[in-house]
Amino acid sequence: MIEPNPKADILRYLQDGRDALVWKLDGLSEYDIRRPLTPTGTNLLGLVKHVAGVELGYFGDTFGRPFFGEEPPPWWYTEDAEPNADMWATADESREDILGLYHRAWEHSNSTIATLTLDAIGHVPWWPEERREVTLHHLLVRVISDTQRHAGQADIVRELIDGSVGYLQGKDNMPPGDQTWWEDHRRRLERVAREVGNG
Repeated sequence: MIEPNPKADILRYLQDGRDALVWKLDGLSEYDIRRPLTPTGTNLLGLVKHVAGVELGYFGDTFGRPFFGEEPPPWWYTEDAEPNADMWATADESREDILGLYHRAWEHSNSTIATLTLDAIGHVPWWPEERREVTLHHLLVRVISDTQRHAGQADIVRELIDGSVGYLQGKDNMPPGDQTWWEDHRRRLERVAREVGNG
């Protein structure tokens, strides 16, 4: 019989989301990883920066294990921070800076997760008072959901940039088909949408 290991299961799915998100930057230029491809400015490097901040907040500050000292970066979640500053990288923030921060965030988060029990209580300082007290388990589920959501956004942004698709490196999770098959498939979907939309 297999012994249950809830923490290992949860951490595996969190790591899958992390890996998927980072992989979406592979092989792209500095311009392409920063390009705002939605009306709200969604871009690949910004997604990574945001998720790094999410982990550092929820698995750091919430459990009294802050990552940043007295001087957090200017984009950190403070009253003085520019709105949406965690969703894009400035010209002074390199790909290496952001990816390095994210990898250090993983280490910091993984240390918190390994040290605490799933029922450990933390306090989310930026949540309303009546909801601030939460368990590590609750935040793990929340962060996995957030990470996977942003990995899905990265899937779409990357496909818009160069047509690359797939869930993880070596696991594209796509039906087989060459470019002609996909073009035919897209035309078919467009035709059905027009028929129904005009019907």
